[in-house]
Amino acid sequence: MESNIKKIAVLTSGGDAPGMNAAVRAVVRGALKQGFKVLGVKRGYQGLLEDDIVEMDAASVSDIIQKGGTVLKTARSSRFATKEGVETGARILREHEVDALVVIGGDGSFRGALDLSREGINLFCIPGTIDLDVACTDYTIGFDTACNTAMDAIDKIRDTSSSHGRCSIIEVMGRSAGYIATHCGIATGAEDVLIPELYNGDIEETIQKLCDHIEANKGAGKTHFLVVNAEGIGHSEYMAEKIQEKTGVKTVVTILGYIQRGGSPSCRDRFMATMMGVHTIDLMAMGYSNRVVAFKDGEIVDYDIQKALRMRKDMPQDITRVTRLLVRF
Repeated sequence: MESNIKKIAVLTSGGDAPGMNAAVRAVVRGALKQGFKVLGVKRGYQGLLEDDIVEMDAASVSDIIQKGGTVLKTARSSRFATKEGVETGARILREHEVDALVVIGGDGSFRGALDLSREGINLFCIPGTIDLDVACTDYTIGFDTACNTAMDAIDKIRDTSSSHGRCSIIEVMGRSAGYIATHCGIATGAEDVLIPELYNGDIEETIQKLCDHIEANKGAGKTHFLVVNAEGIGHSEYMAEKIQEKTGVKTVVTILGYIQRGGSPSCRDRFMATMMGVHTIDLMAMGYSNRVVAFKDGEIVDYDIQKALRMRKDMPQDITRVTRLLVRF
């Protein structure tokens, strides 16, 4: 296939993730090496609708690889979710003579990209989300940094929990997926890990199991307890109240929240973002269109955007087995 691309645009959309800047840098510099002109769309799809678009060169992405967040900024856009919004976005891209748009974000951002592709825009997607919930890929940019941030916080909370003989419930992000919770729960030696993938929907039964586990551990001489709870389950404050009431163990809650999205990206996130960004430009140069870049079975691969969004993602059985083996849930 022969490429007829002369000008591309890149945007970051949805929740920010550490490593997005590394992906932007790779896309911009890779495109310039191919002789493409590059535009940056500020504030995601909302910025696209407002024509907040700037020209980018190599200097535009200098000294950003180590920075958290996204230099292009991001925003939610309810207007882009409408047919009129998508048509407006496509029109603005055509007015700028954009031959291909790179979208760095999560599943929701990719669905917006799919809508644009149906308007004739050539789309390339790079998975950037701390939640690791994009079905077609084993890895998403930002996940490693978010896990390390959460793990560091949980280790510190365990120290004070041990000093006071408490039960600590730490709620981590992940939306409806439990990947951050499982990885951090296993890595920190938590007594219990609660994730949506293994949750039966009965909060009272879950609380009773937690209490039974605490009582059993108390009987074995343990004086402090650590529960990692995924935000897809929630109810952390209610669980703490009931656990303290039923067991007599002082129980405190820490909701880590947006701290997990910030900070300088890890080596792995910088590396993976760069590899995915360069692969995206390679696809363009070879004449491909409407692709989602992914990491599968140890390799950088790509899928047709429609096929990618039809895929389902389940928690790997080896992770659920280890979770059940080492913790109660």
